[in-house]
Amino acid sequence: GAIDLGAQSGRWAAFQERHRLSCEEAARLLLDAYEYRGLVKHTGGCHCGAVRFEVWASADLHVFNCNCSICTKKQNRHFIVPASRFKLLKGADNLTTYTFNTHRAQHTFCKTCGVQSFYTPRSNPDGYGIAPHCLDDGTVQTIITEDINGKEWEKAVKEHKTIRDMSKP
Repeated sequence: GAIDLGAQSGRWAAFQERHRLSCEEAARLLLDAYEYRGLVKHTGGCHCGAVRFEVWASADLHVFNCNCSICTKKQNRHFIVPASRFKLLKGADNLTTYTFNTHRAQHTFCKTCGVQSFYTPRSNPDGYGIAPHCLDDGTVQTIITEDINGKEWEKAVKEHKTIRDMSKP
């Protein structure tokens, strides 16, 4: 339904016209600006370009370097974001998923080039683990890397003060 913007209706219409935005596009821009204050929009994807995504996160990334069996084999370093800050732009039909052990972690990767640019971590099934090396250049300022003992996953996650909250908006 329509919303009465009162005295702001003229300003809203002028903003939409000046930026050539539909009402929905203008509302999305406003909501993004409000909800993601202090964050930047990173874009990225797989090697072949079949999978593309955007993610709202800090320009200063807190990246986990896990030594569990799969992260070691894949050299999977990642930062965690809430699902609400991640958007798959293209390639859903080109993704496949590998699971093992508890099957909670969803290791998604491109069927064409095999690159995992993001996945659903076991520690944060309500979020995404994003591979910083799959982000496009220009939006990351710094990367701080924290080692996590995935070989003793339950103990490491239990003792970590913030990892479970990283996927909360």
